[in-house]
Amino acid sequence: MNRPVRVRFAPSPTGPLHIGGVRTALYNYLYARKHKGTFILRLEDTDQTRFVPGAEAYIKESLSWLGIEIDEGPDQSGPHAPYRQSERKPMYRQYAEQLIEKGLAYYAFDTSEELEEMRKRLEASNMQPAYDAVSRMSMKNSLTLSADEVKERLDRGDNYVIRIKLPRKEEVRFHDIIRGWVVVSTNQMDDKVLLKGDGMPTYHLANVVDDYIMGISHVIRGEEWLPSAPLHVMLYRFLGWEEAMPEFAHLPLLLKPEGNGKLSKRDGDRLGFPVFPLKWTDPKTGELSSGYREAGYFPEAVVNMLALLGWHPSDNREHFSLEELIEAFTLERVSKSGAKFDVQKAFWFNQQYLQRKPLSEVYESVKDIIDEKGYDVCQEYVEGVIAMMREKVQFAKDTILQGTYFFEEPTQYDETVIQKKWTSETNAIINRLADVFGGISETASADEYESAYKSFCENEGIKPGSLLQPLRVVVSGEGVGAPIWEMIAHIGRDYITERMRKATTKISFSIA
Repeated sequence: MNRPVRVRFAPSPTGPLHIGGVRTALYNYLYARKHKGTFILRLEDTDQTRFVPGAEAYIKESLSWLGIEIDEGPDQSGPHAPYRQSERKPMYRQYAEQLIEKGLAYYAFDTSEELEEMRKRLEASNMQPAYDAVSRMSMKNSLTLSADEVKERLDRGDNYVIRIKLPRKEEVRFHDIIRGWVVVSTNQMDDKVLLKGDGMPTYHLANVVDDYIMGISHVIRGEEWLPSAPLHVMLYRFLGWEEAMPEFAHLPLLLKPEGNGKLSKRDGDRLGFPVFPLKWTDPKTGELSSGYREAGYFPEAVVNMLALLGWHPSDNREHFSLEELIEAFTLERVSKSGAKFDVQKAFWFNQQYLQRKPLSEVYESVKDIIDEKGYDVCQEYVEGVIAMMREKVQFAKDTILQGTYFFEEPTQYDETVIQKKWTSETNAIINRLADVFGGISETASADEYESAYKSFCENEGIKPGSLLQPLRVVVSGEGVGAPIWEMIAHIGRDYITERMRKATTKISFSIA
């Protein structure tokens, strides 16, 4: 590689950052870090009509939460500041006018009505409704108007745009790291607007100019931009920057879990999973959209999951830290085809990280829930609950929400177990077992409780397995849950014996 790796993530602040955009940022970041390069955040806010307040802050907070560090950007500054395109507005015009001077672009004065009339005319003739090398000669532009009329219109302040002037029947070829050689004829392209009537550049001009000035070595972006790439190649050629043109890599789409098509917010709403990294409240409608952070996902799990949606390592390994992803990532192993989002796999990844995290770190993530519920327990007790519960749940919060019996006595009891397991003798047996448990040490271990239980069953002449579920129900209210002896030892002698006796006064009335 002859030049330093410099990549950019260039979102538009028009709303929340889609999880597909997050993956694009992640792949850029992994590539930059692997090659000791620079990761740039550039905000492409040239379309001021679509600007949404709060979107820029949302993008930055999302990247920060995921551990994607920005080297140059609006807050970090850098040698090519500013990093918001709206603040770079004055510099773009010179490049558009430079193309006009070379005969590679032109002024177009057509009104919206005239453009619509042109589209209808072409459609009626079964032709593609495009402003291109053929149709431009029947429109009002500096190619069809006299030089004097063009000057008069410009001096008068008539509205105009600047369009690129593409040649006819020319082949545009470029190499994509993921897709190989891409070949497109200019006959399939149209004369895109480069500079709008308000003086703002379009995405195409601003994108190419900024990538050149910022020394971008690799453009890694979603495949929805693949149709624009030939135009960008032509702009590099027309501006004399072909030798400095970055390498392209167009990433596959993130697809719906079911059926075909790009993953959308509606899919998430319908199937119950987030499509945004953080929750988002639409400033216009007030509509709230869920986020991975607020749903209880660990950022490392989201990063690991996203990395494998479109990229596959050289082995079948699935669990990667961010540092390990940086070491393993290559663009050559990114797939051409779209990657289906798998919500069950997302759950699995989060569960894997929940099981691997230090208990103290998981405790910090559930501490607010403990405080909100008013549970008066120490950190050591909560960490013991987490250790027992995390094998059975997918989110840290559920170690508490599904393990409420560790913190408060049950108010309801599993009716299915009661109907199947209770007999007229069960309550009396439970009370006698409570007496046995009450006679052992206050700090008895799980093994001691189990040993006392087995001795009790032997003395009573009952099978140990027949009483296990009733015992769990009177202690926790649930038919399943944490390992029973560890649960009982953790809750403690006095609490569990009191629960056992109380339960027998309540459950007795439920027996048919």
